[in-house]
Amino acid sequence: MTYLVLNAVFLVLALVLAVVAVLRRVISARFVAAVAVALTLTLLLTAVFDNLMIGAGLFSYDPEHISGLFVGLAPIEDFAYPLAAAILLPALWVLSGGTRLGRTDD
Repeated sequence: MTYLVLNAVFLVLALVLAVVAVLRRVISARFVAAVAVALTLTLLLTAVFDNLMIGAGLFSYDPEHISGLFVGLAPIEDFAYPLAAAILLPALWVLSGGTRLGRTDD
């Protein structure tokens, strides 16, 4: 199994939970914008630090298990983790009974 297939499984699960969260609660455009900013920052940090760690030889990937697409030295599969977190964590927050995200009582 490749990392891309494994990532796809988790991303689909995260998306399903996000759709359920959207259907059950009202999530504002302001909240979506905040999640987008957080996602952008985590993707940027992933690009910087994964490249540094791979360049320093701290870890490597088996070429048979990656797609061959890279951002610098980091395989594209590494970027699924922050994407899944940005989708999954807010969805879990709403579904677990956390406060309604992005809502104001004004």
